[in-house]
Formats: sequence, structure tokens, C-alpha cells
Amino acid sequence: PLLPIHIDRHLLIALAAPLCPRGAHGVGAVGNWSLHDDRRGVVLGILSRRCRLMPVDLATFPLRLVDGRRLERKFRDILLPGGVLCDHTGQARVLPRYFYEVVSWDQASETLLAPHFAVSEFIHTDVREAPALRVFPRYIPCATTLLALALEQFREAVGTYVFVGANGGYCSPRHARIGGASPHCWGTAANIYRVGDTYLDSQETIARFAAIAKEVIPTIWTRPLGPELAKTDDHLHLDLGYVLSVPREAAGETYNLKLAGDPL
Repeated sequence: PLLPIHIDRHLLIALAAPLCPRGAHGVGAVGNWSLHDDRRGVVLGILSRRCRLMPVDLATFPLRLVDGRRLERKFRDILLPGGVLCDHTGQARVLPRYFYEVVSWDQASETLLAPHFAVSEFIHTDVREAPALRVFPRYIPCATTLLALALEQFREAVGTYVFVGANGGYCSPRHARIGGASPHCWGTAANIYRVGDTYLDSQETIARFAAIAKEVIPTIWTRPLGPELAKTDDHLHLDLGYVLSVPREAAGETYNLKLAGDPL
């Protein structure tokens, strides 16, 4: 007969404790584990939803990469893939061509772009967005993944939750509030209205968190403070600029020697 096996509860605690290095409110990074810590596999299946893990295999990333120029006309007219918008100084800015397709709200909520930021947090829009992008499928520029990583750095620095406002993530060029080349159209800007239990509704509070963002992300741009147009007094605007992201699996362009020698 098989002999009973006794497992010391203190041993179980010692094995499990380092595996989820966050407090009771989910605050803290997931990446504190050693690359050679084989104990991770013991409890991955029983970690709570609050201790979510990023997929380690790119093949498991559930969002389909699409070339915006090959989408239906109704989407091309909204996304303007590879088109041009001018910023407030008159400079032409080339819009994203490659997007990730989001087929449902469940998929958006369950797909992480960073350990604490799901796709859903970047697609909260209202009736000011173009009608075709108020329903699914929806599309986000590939550079949104870079914004999520930047916000993860900011979240780690402040040590608590970071909330992106409605219409504060990706907005299409046809969004009613877009009056030119806004980095929101590149998926590289976020409007933060709350950090932990603190609402960003005063210039002092916004300035304090803007300083933290600039400290941990030196190249981040924050909107100037004030009630005037193009300034902010009720949220913290963070953006990475007009970033174009072309994943390695994207088809790319056919090489044209004539255009390469004289693109204009």
C-alpha cells in the first residue's frame, strides 16, 4: 500500500510567497522573479486573476495583426491608414498603417498589453467616436503596446492604480474631439484622471504626478497646465509622440529602386 505523504505547510508557504510579490491591492511589479526560479510552475495555475501574468510566447498573443490598407472601406475611411494629419504647427505627421484587431469586449478585457493594463483600458470611447468604431471589431495601432509599457513604468513609480479616462486612450482621426494630429490617433497618448484614490482635478496634483512621469520616462510629453485650449486642468496627459510601430510579421512594402533614390 502507498504510504501517506506529509507536506509541511511552512514549506508550501515558503514556496508560494515569492511568486506573487504584490500587496493586497495588487500593487507592485510581477517581474521580480529570478529567471531560474523553477518554483513558478508550481502555482501558476492557482494564481488569482489579480496576479495576472503576461504571455511569454508571442504566438499566444490573441490579437490579429492587420494591414489597415486592406480593411473594408468603412474602416479605411475612419483609420486613414498611412495617411497624413497636420499638427498645430502645420507639420505633416504620417498615421499608423498597422493595427491589432479586437473582436469583442471580453477579448479586450482579457488581453494584457502590460502586466496591469488590458486593451479595454485604451478603447473607452463614447458617441464622439466614429460609429463603425463604437462596435466590434475595433482596431488599435500597434504602438499602443508601447504606451502600455510606459504606463506600467508610471504605475510602478506611483505604487497604485492608474486610471485612463473615457476618450483618453486611442481615438481615431474621425473622432469628434480630434482637431489635427493628436498622438491619441497613434495610440501613444493617455489621459489619466485618477491615480489610486487621488483625482487629478487640480494643477498642483497634476504637476506632482507629471513630475513623477518625467522622472521614470524621460522622453514623455505632458500637456501644459491651465484652463485654456490645448492645456489641461482636469487630467494628466501623457504621450510618447507620433510613434509608428511595424511588427516583424507585418508584410511591409515592395522595394522600389526609383522611389528609394528619389522618394519625392
